[in-house]
Amino acid sequence: MSALRLGSLFDGIGVFPLAASHCGIVPVWASEIAKAPVSITKRHFPDMLHLGDITQIDGGKIPPVDIVTFGSPCQNLSQIGNRTGLAGSKSGLFYQAMRIIEEMRNATDNRYPAFAVWENVAGAFSSNDRLDFAAVLRAFTDTEVPVPDSGIWAHAGMVRGGRADTAWRLMDAQYWGEPALSQRRRRVFVVADFAGGRAAEVLFKPRGMFPFPASCGESRLPAAAGDRIPAFEAGRQIPVVLPFQLRRMRSMAKRGDQRGFRACFGKNGEPFPTLLASVGQPFAFWYEGKEQDGFVRDLTPLECERLMGLPEGWTAYGCKGEKVSSHARCFALGNAIALPCAEYIMAGIAEVMR
Repeated sequence: MSALRLGSLFDGIGVFPLAASHCGIVPVWASEIAKAPVSITKRHFPDMLHLGDITQIDGGKIPPVDIVTFGSPCQNLSQIGNRTGLAGSKSGLFYQAMRIIEEMRNATDNRYPAFAVWENVAGAFSSNDRLDFAAVLRAFTDTEVPVPDSGIWAHAGMVRGGRADTAWRLMDAQYWGEPALSQRRRRVFVVADFAGGRAAEVLFKPRGMFPFPASCGESRLPAAAGDRIPAFEAGRQIPVVLPFQLRRMRSMAKRGDQRGFRACFGKNGEPFPTLLASVGQPFAFWYEGKEQDGFVRDLTPLECERLMGLPEGWTAYGCKGEKVSSHARCFALGNAIALPCAEYIMAGIAEVMR
């Protein structure tokens, strides 16, 4: 059979296309308007079409694809956003993606796309008095989906019947990958199957994880595993890294809550808080037994790439070989999707469609 094809809306730095390509799925086109992410993605996928502004795309006139992925803007859904939800100017672009999917299906006699995948922050469960997530499910299924009697959306579930068999799952990056990523990153993934009843098989079936990409150095370990070996294997003292909960720190300081402020200091072995586009992520660093020589600094773009499970240097250069600024790299990575989570879903779709 011919290769499966993918289109990526709100593409960012091409994480869904990268995950898809690892599963033998061909990335055909992407839509993104931010300059640096577009250039980064063009460097890695030079043959992929770039469609620009999502509001200007006619889904019936672009190349049809088997899978459409989209992580629509989260600003109005996030707990740290303004919580205007899907009525907000940014998060409301979700409906532009649904329009494009519907236009493509109408133009292809409902053959394409067979699957759609939506990703967003955990705040999508609670925004607009929990009605926004019901609206998301209704948009995929074309069926009225009530808020649960408990008033709380489960972290995993499904809706059978309607236009698309639909399942959702809250996935935390710290539990994904081999070894698991050291970042607490909770994201909602919704998988909609327009061609059958396979959404649950994609989203809930256990399957092996892909190995992390190799480091750029010839003799180094895979990037995401580089700091996880015992001291006796390293042949030297190893670093102690304690990340801070910076956003909560600021909140506690503003309230004058000393106990809450102290609780924001990291503990040994804790994962990093969620990488954010808006702020850096500080942490304390020293070598074992030498706390007095420690210091505090922010994560580098390379370290952010590792925490997302991405190949080292993924965001370092644009399509013309130009260097991307550290600020632009960290901003783009804070908005990105953890690669192991995307790979798990892409592998599931490839499995059921073949």
